Amino acid sequence: MLSLQDRIDLLEADLKSDPPAFIMIRQLPFAIFRYDPPAAGESEWQVRAEIQKLATRVQNWTGQRVGVLSLATLFWRSIQESESINALVELEREHGFETAEQQVNSYLSDDDFRPLQDLIIEAAEAQPAGTKLLFLAHATVFAPAAYRISSLLEQMSGKLKIPAVLFSPIEPFSARQPAIYLRIR
Repeated sequence: MLSLQDRIDLLEADLKSDPPAFIMIRQLPFAIFRYDPPAAGESEWQVRAEIQKLATRVQNWTGQRVGVLSLATLFWRSIQESESINALVELEREHGFETAEQQVNSYLSDDDFRPLQDLIIEAAEAQPAGTKLLFLAHATVFAPAAYRISSLLEQMSGKLKIPAVLFSPIEPFSARQPAIYLRIR
């Protein structure tokens, strides 16, 4: 299995191409970088530091701005703008964690609330001029099952105009899968 640095190096090589080498069709300008936080050298904090360093290197190499969006920030914004964090806390007190987690999933995916895909697209459109690539970071916020992160890319298909890399931890139920870097084809 490739180390974190080996996978970062592969991703970096793709990102230095114009357009990024992982883009096969316009409808899916995404790559997924999976990592395993319990593995040695792949803690959440180490990966976050690597994301920032990678953004800087790619920006310096290409001369194009790389934006880093925090999915955690957008997660909490979705909850706040849907009903409020206090309402969610009260729901959990009255009906338990699983009910609250299901409600969060509705906030993040249902058009009657503030779905995550809309918040990401809005944040992408608000990036400074010259932003040519987005890194979607802090996906650990969705654990254990608040939102199926794999559905996010499906929901954004054809809508996100800036190529993006989703940095996502391996989900607990797939812990036997290796941490990888995927080109979406």
